[in-house]
Amino acid sequence: MNLADTLLPALFGFGTGLALIIAIGAQNAYILRLGIEGKNRTVLAAVLICSVSDAVLILAGIVGIGALIRTAPVVLVVVQVLGVGFLLSYGMFAAVRAFRPGVLVAAAITHESTRAVVATTLALTWLNPHVYLDTLIFLGSVANQQGASERWWWGAGAITGSFVWFFALGFGARMLRPLFAQRSSWRVLDAFIAVVMIALGVRMAIGV
Repeated sequence: MNLADTLLPALFGFGTGLALIIAIGAQNAYILRLGIEGKNRTVLAAVLICSVSDAVLILAGIVGIGALIRTAPVVLVVVQVLGVGFLLSYGMFAAVRAFRPGVLVAAAITHESTRAVVATTLALTWLNPHVYLDTLIFLGSVANQQGASERWWWGAGAITGSFVWFFALGFGARMLRPLFAQRSSWRVLDAFIAVVMIALGVRMAIGV
């Protein structure tokens, strides 16, 4: 196997994975906020959950699990109902925070325990039916259009893209901390998160 059979599929997978992951969504908005105000331990837990979850779904898509999901649409319906409720609830809490913003000070970094961060990240990741459609089915389908061995290199590239993105977002967000020493910055961020969460919840509810 030459370099073109390994490097090119991996780069293609890396780019395709990033193209899907970077889009503004509930998960990215949460990781951004957590990265700004969180401690290393909580941020690490969140980005690992996001990255490892993507890896599991991409690998499952490559081995054909996506085909089973397509034959059991009721699974996605259940996930959709739970996801709508969670997104709308989280969006409302973010809206309340936007009207009552805090400031980022050393003693107040992260209000959430690691357990709460893990629970929220798992919910935002696994209660989103689009994660199954995009990652499990779409990326799995694209991977399987590669050769028998190339698909694994393609999957490795997509998984690498996920790890690179979430770690960059989670730990890069801390560079914004000086900006978020101001209440107005938190007001704008939480208003943005509220709009994203509620819009995604409504969109998910109507099946768009």
